[in-house]
Amino acid sequence: MTEPMKMKRGLKNRHLQMIALGSAIGTGLFYGSASTIALAGPAVILSYLLGGAVIFFIIRMLGEMAVDEPVSGSFSHYAGKYWGKFPSFMSGWNYWFDYVIISMAELTAVGIYMNFWYPDLPQWLSALICLVIITAINLINVSAYGEVEFWMAIIKVTAIVLMILLGLYLILSGPKPFPDNFSNLWQNGGFFPNGVWGFVLSISVVMFSFGGIELIGITAGEAEDPDRTIPRAINQVIWRILIFYVGTMIVLMSLWPWNLVGKEASPFVQIFANVGVPAAAHILNFVVLTAAISVYNSAIYSNSRMLYGLSKLGDAPHFLSRLSGRSVPVNGIFVSSGITLIVVALNYFFEGHVFMLLLSIATCSAVISWMTIVITHLKFRKYCREHKKTVKFRTPFYPVINYICIAFLIGVVAFMTQIPDMQLAVVVLPIWLFVLWVGYRYKMRRD
Repeated sequence: MTEPMKMKRGLKNRHLQMIALGSAIGTGLFYGSASTIALAGPAVILSYLLGGAVIFFIIRMLGEMAVDEPVSGSFSHYAGKYWGKFPSFMSGWNYWFDYVIISMAELTAVGIYMNFWYPDLPQWLSALICLVIITAINLINVSAYGEVEFWMAIIKVTAIVLMILLGLYLILSGPKPFPDNFSNLWQNGGFFPNGVWGFVLSISVVMFSFGGIELIGITAGEAEDPDRTIPRAINQVIWRILIFYVGTMIVLMSLWPWNLVGKEASPFVQIFANVGVPAAAHILNFVVLTAAISVYNSAIYSNSRMLYGLSKLGDAPHFLSRLSGRSVPVNGIFVSSGITLIVVALNYFFEGHVFMLLLSIATCSAVISWMTIVITHLKFRKYCREHKKTVKFRTPFYPVINYICIAFLIGVVAFMTQIPDMQLAVVVLPIWLFVLWVGYRYKMRRD
């Protein structure tokens, strides 16, 4: 294979729109929402609203830096340029680790969704088949990845819109008059059935749902006309995500009592099956399966690009910067895909107990990435002031919003210590940071 000098800009605006939108609509919403509903009840609507608002500002910060300097593997590049060598090393490897965990969670969800139709099908086998197919797609070229992700995201978005419309039809056409047709929002313990404490705890679980939306910054190095396409993608996508998350939660919480939403399948599938629409349940299971595969597709893409960026900076082995004849970081794809084989083994030995652990670890890792973006953005703005540099795509309410986001993210980790299924991840967090520090010191001595 020949090795081109750099990656090709093969992602069009429509690809970026759906990548940014699709990467944040996945297992966290379709399956993980069961955990948030159990914690907050109908107040989960506010949980998604608050979490989405914070993420919007964080992505605007990343978008501001990506428009100024569109590069592949943007996290580690910006952190290294405006903050320091260790933040660069830490953010790059942490983001890679985060998406490895996310991809493992998505593969686990694939097995869960397949069991809806085939209860006896081993979850590990479903995960393995998905892994092989998606890896092959990513090896073709960036346009192939973008096109597949575009159509998968179209399926997810269309299904959510139809689900909201169908849900509203069932609510408004039922025997109960307004406002009793929405009474499930305040009955069964009220809007805050577990109090404000349950609502606050749910935010920690909700944040996993937004993990991956920062992928828009990773695509900058392969985006056509990044000055125009990145701001448009960020601005048009965020409000849609808020509508989708909040809208779907309103429909779900209105259709069925929150305390009867179990965890055997996606709440979306369960609720529509329970209201007597079995065909919709099968369609929605296909949609949530597509959503999980879609996010895994994005995980393999982003991880290979992050390894490529780390390798270019000297923070990862040189062989990871090798590009195929089609300008694809082939070794990064093989490494990122290969390591997710671990979850195939986990699902073989611990079937049914893997998802929540992966979700909590991914949330902690995502918090590190988001915190890095916020702090690096502060450093970036300082650099711009000192060098009298014009900012093309300004983040609203800077710098106050930066400090609000920092406090919010610290709170997310603090509240995770109060959720039994997430406590292990909080213990792993400082250990992981120490491992990164040791890796960085080793690299510095080697250099």
